[in-house]
Amino acid sequence: MADIPDKVTPKLSNQPAPPPQPDPEAEREKRKLVITLSIAGVLVLLFIIAAVYLLMQQTTPTDKIRDIFIIFMALESLIIGAALVVLIVQLASLINLLNNEVKPILDATNETINTLRGTTEFLSENLVEPVMKLNSYLAGLQKLLEMVGMKKK
Repeated sequence: MADIPDKVTPKLSNQPAPPPQPDPEAEREKRKLVITLSIAGVLVLLFIIAAVYLLMQQTTPTDKIRDIFIIFMALESLIIGAALVVLIVQLASLINLLNNEVKPILDATNETINTLRGTTEFLSENLVEPVMKLNSYLAGLQKLLEMVGMKKK
């Protein structure tokens, strides 16, 4: 084994591989989405604060408060509906991933395990059992020779 050149046996490095570089276009799109959602959130918050301030005026009648509360509830239900649509799309994406990518991997793994099981059975029947029988015969022969006195312990 000492005659094998270093070029044949690869050297393993303890240093981790460098992380993959992120796509600058994808990073820009993510940043744009975060900024847009942040601005929309701030605008909704300002709208709510303004509505509460206007409702706190002394001349505001109760029916206006009720109507504005109903409008807030409608907006909330629209936001929840949009969140449910996003959840359904993500669930469909997950199901697609499971069916098209994970299932073939599991099938290939099962096939590999069945092949390995057959290989171990073959080795057990054709290699291990004969070696065990030979060892038991040799141990019996050795014990017999010791009992007869032809071989010392």
